[in-house]
Amino acid sequence: MSELEQLELTVRGMTCDSCAVHVVKALKSVEGVQVADVPGWQSARATVTAESSIKSDTLAAAVREAGYSAVVKTRKPLGAPTPKNGRDSQQVDLMVIGGGSTGFAAAIKGAELGFNVALVEGSTIGGTCVNVGCVPSKTLIRSVELYHLAGQHRFRGVQTIPGRISWSEVIAHKDELVNELRQAKYTDVLAAYPEITYIQGRARLTGKNGVEIDGKAYTPSKIVIATGAKSWAPPIPGLNEIPYLDSTSALDLKELPKSMIVLGANAVGLELAQAYARAGTYVTVLEVLPRIAPFEDEDISAALAEYLEAEGLRVVPNFKTSKVEKRDGRYVLTGVKNDAEVTVEAEQLLVATGRHPNTAGMGLEEAGVKIGKRGEIQVNDLLQTHNPFVYAAGDVTGRDMFVYVAAYSGMLSAENALTNAGRTYDVAYIPRITFTDPQVASAGLTEAQAHEQGFEVKVSTLPMAHVPRALAARDTRGLIKLVADSVTDRLLGVHILAPEAGEMIQAAVLAIRFGIPVRDLRETMFPYLTNAEGLKLAMLAFEKDVAKLSCCAG
Repeated sequence: MSELEQLELTVRGMTCDSCAVHVVKALKSVEGVQVADVPGWQSARATVTAESSIKSDTLAAAVREAGYSAVVKTRKPLGAPTPKNGRDSQQVDLMVIGGGSTGFAAAIKGAELGFNVALVEGSTIGGTCVNVGCVPSKTLIRSVELYHLAGQHRFRGVQTIPGRISWSEVIAHKDELVNELRQAKYTDVLAAYPEITYIQGRARLTGKNGVEIDGKAYTPSKIVIATGAKSWAPPIPGLNEIPYLDSTSALDLKELPKSMIVLGANAVGLELAQAYARAGTYVTVLEVLPRIAPFEDEDISAALAEYLEAEGLRVVPNFKTSKVEKRDGRYVLTGVKNDAEVTVEAEQLLVATGRHPNTAGMGLEEAGVKIGKRGEIQVNDLLQTHNPFVYAAGDVTGRDMFVYVAAYSGMLSAENALTNAGRTYDVAYIPRITFTDPQVASAGLTEAQAHEQGFEVKVSTLPMAHVPRALAARDTRGLIKLVADSVTDRLLGVHILAPEAGEMIQAAVLAIRFGIPVRDLRETMFPYLTNAEGLKLAMLAFEKDVAKLSCCAG
């Protein structure tokens, strides 16, 4: 018989005394386990005396088969001294580099699994979303939307009166909300997790699992890099020689410009372009590709362009900028459109041409972490880098730059790093939302992508004018487009342009993820006088003329 060891496991999922009994029974069922005990289900812990030949994964698997999750935290020879407080307080099981949405998701997952975590941030806690991304941009967009849509309103303290908007007040309110959420959702959250140690400083990898933070060396068992991304500008002659706005500084302008050029017509560029235009700025949107919202379905892009132009925005696709200058305090862009030279000028210039990962100066390549052409960390489907001690998640991988995907990948990377869970990164169904008005929301494949991948495609396109809720709201802008596999009857993609498209898309996401046939969705009840009912009407439109249906008829 091999030597005996004492093991301590962290167990998740126990909710009563009966759960504790099931966990003990599962552990005792493993051959070689002599003693197993759970000191109360509330402890989230189990202790085992077993032969040293038993693998930790075997014990975890036994608990998992009983319906719970378990991780072996410590194992030592029987009779060896126990560290103070039951663990070595100096040991870092997981070091997460980056204190934004991805990093927090990874750190919290590590803590929930029972491990010691160090969370490192070199700049402002909270990362992009709360500080300079989703939160400030969406509150600014909402303030301006109310100003645009109605008479006199008050939106969380921002006074909006027809013909005039207090831009400085809008910006001040935005800053106030950012500060509130940074404190509540990041700084205060740390206090709830004593397993997480926060370190303010810049981290650099020193090989394998070595990390140096402002001159101090650490050797965590595993590392997750979650340093996010930053705004990127294309190499246009003259651009680097003049100051210009990016998505961060555009949210901090204290005075509303009379005119603005927005270079780039993807989500960020379009959202900010419309917000400034509605506030009173004359906006010209330039896009190098043949259409705006170039990664959305073509029908959606075309309709959105019409709505933006109807509001007074100048939209110029297929524009290749060749030179940028600043003359007499104005920005002048020269480019080619339809083989002709075109010059555009404005008081301000916003460059919204994408983001590149934050990986410079971190010693990644020296540590065996491979980097792609755009600076992105290369990972496999488990989010593990070429260095087996190092994982990466979120925008720093260059994949799917959405905050909810970042949080998902953060949790996934931590679980794989700490427990060898082997969970693969799966985002085939993720929703994409552009917060223009009307909004764009989509999931899955466009019609063109479905054809390219060899599917036998059937398509349903429903104008929002056929949706009773849109008629009741006196706002019939937009359309719903469904792309399905005519062989399996399953949805391949859903694309919505509507004032509340972001609220409509989730049912479609679930349908795509779980492979629900169009027939079953069509036979499911959707509540009347909701925009979500438009999804059912679009499914009916595969086979029927919805104009000939009465209200609620299916």
